[in-house]
Amino acid sequence: MTPTEQEIERLEAKAQSIRETILEMLIAAGSGHPAGPLGLADIFAAFYFHILAHDPKNPDWDGRDRLVLSNGHTVPVRYAAMAHAGYFPLEECKTLRKFGARLQGHPERLRLPGLETTSGPLGEGLSQAAAMAYGLRMDGKKNRTYVVMGDGEQNEGQVWEAAMWTGKQRLGNLTAVIDRNNIQIDGMTEDVMPLESLRAKYEAFNWHVLEVNGNDIRAFIEKVDEAKAIYEKPTVIIAHTIPGKGVKEIEFDYRWHGAPPGAGPEDVWSKKEQGREMLKELRSLRGKLPHEYA
Repeated sequence: MTPTEQEIERLEAKAQSIRETILEMLIAAGSGHPAGPLGLADIFAAFYFHILAHDPKNPDWDGRDRLVLSNGHTVPVRYAAMAHAGYFPLEECKTLRKFGARLQGHPERLRLPGLETTSGPLGEGLSQAAAMAYGLRMDGKKNRTYVVMGDGEQNEGQVWEAAMWTGKQRLGNLTAVIDRNNIQIDGMTEDVMPLESLRAKYEAFNWHVLEVNGNDIRAFIEKVDEAKAIYEKPTVIIAHTIPGKGVKEIEFDYRWHGAPPGAGPEDVWSKKEQGREMLKELRSLRGKLPHEYA
């Protein structure tokens, strides 16, 4: 269903809250990845507050859509979205990466209800999601399966094995989202291992390919709706996002891929200042939201 203008404003406010929670989590943990999660906040706000069929009070509900996070290092964005959606108390986000905590640095399915898979090694999520979609279709169920992948993750051979098999099976109930933020831990993707033309590659494997500004919530939802109308093949949405979105000083800087506030480059702020200043900058964006949502 197409969201109203008021609903879009609500989703944008959710994305803003998710970004703030991500930074608070990383500051408390003293480790973790900021760039990807901040860039994905709009997509996860759209998933948890508009797109997915899910029930935070009954995470194993049989009628739920499946959401697989393949690039598991970006899990702070999923934890933050889940907490704001009511899966667990918001205060628990501060336990990120703590010994014995449910919120580990990569998602662990058996620790936290609401996670479909455990992910760590890159490249596995598309295979897992394809199997879920295939099983749901075998059972005659209408649930949809979504998988979020990183663009650097496309370097993994298993991704392309899964893409080939999924295309052969014509899994129209599967939608993949590639976070096309152009960075990975060692540099810009096109310098490390060029991916383009990413569209042509997936089309060659019998996928329906869409591209979108992944930081435009309305546009992303429209592309997901279009994917639902494609029944004869799987769909991949190449979502162009800004890594580090919301903190101008770290946007598009691959050095912040895996450096949390307090451990990043000191071009702008000293390590001691980074957490405070980054959070201050993010919170200043509240004033740009409609008053009732700020």
